[in-house]
Amino acid sequence: MAVVKSSVSSPSIDTHFHVFSASADAVPGARYRPAYAATFTQWQALAEPCGVRAGVLVQPSFLGADNSALLDVLARAPHMRGVVQLLPGTPADVITSLHAAGVRGVRWNMAGRLDDASWSHPHWPALLAHVASLGWHLEVHSDVGGLPAALHRLPDLASTAIPLVLDHFGKPDPARGPACDTFAAAMALADRHPVYVKCSAAYRLQGQDPVALLSRWASLLGTDRLLWGSDWPCTNFEQVADYPALHALPAAWAEALGQEIPFDANARKVFYDGADALLA
Repeated sequence: MAVVKSSVSSPSIDTHFHVFSASADAVPGARYRPAYAATFTQWQALAEPCGVRAGVLVQPSFLGADNSALLDVLARAPHMRGVVQLLPGTPADVITSLHAAGVRGVRWNMAGRLDDASWSHPHWPALLAHVASLGWHLEVHSDVGGLPAALHRLPDLASTAIPLVLDHFGKPDPARGPACDTFAAAMALADRHPVYVKCSAAYRLQGQDPVALLSRWASLLGTDRLLWGSDWPCTNFEQVADYPALHALPAAWAEALGQEIPFDANARKVFYDGADALLA
């Protein structure tokens, strides 16, 4: 991949995109299933001209814990990283192999599934403590306005200090504005867990101003807790899957905010153990 010089706020690491085939079966109860394929080659063709040289594949909800497409990419592209979905009884040796493959996080996609009994499975605390010891994080995706209830479903993880990554600006309730309890719920955990926010998928926020949300999170957590992801291929919002336009957003947001945001340095902390991720 060619090295392209960019400003601090113009990311070279995309921390949130998806790959999937057109034929893999969706899990029972999936809310949707795209009829097309989203391939790593397609992502590369869009990302590389923008100067994006590394990235994080996030397991889509409709594939459940079948992470095979994601792991196939990691096997072919060791400079990439992954966030997987796991079953609560996943054996320790499987976790070890996932870590070696480049996985650095577990995703709890609770959108539309807040009442699923699986979030209360007794094996979760031990599993999450194990992945926390490897430096993984827990990524939480909720419905709009649903983050406080989603965080309330987490097991007691105080002893693990596992980092938390909140998907898509934390998806606060637009009707509540700055008073939304999404912010308070996140800050209530921030003294025990590093909390990061993915500045991604603003089109999923029901018209909320991403710059205002960026400013709010920056004031609460600091700019060193902000990540950028394209959310490509923008499932259910494919009409906005314009990669150059998505990649241009962080610099525009930072300019509107009046300060640079170290998106790449933050991504290296969360996904690359602080090392230089920008490999050839």
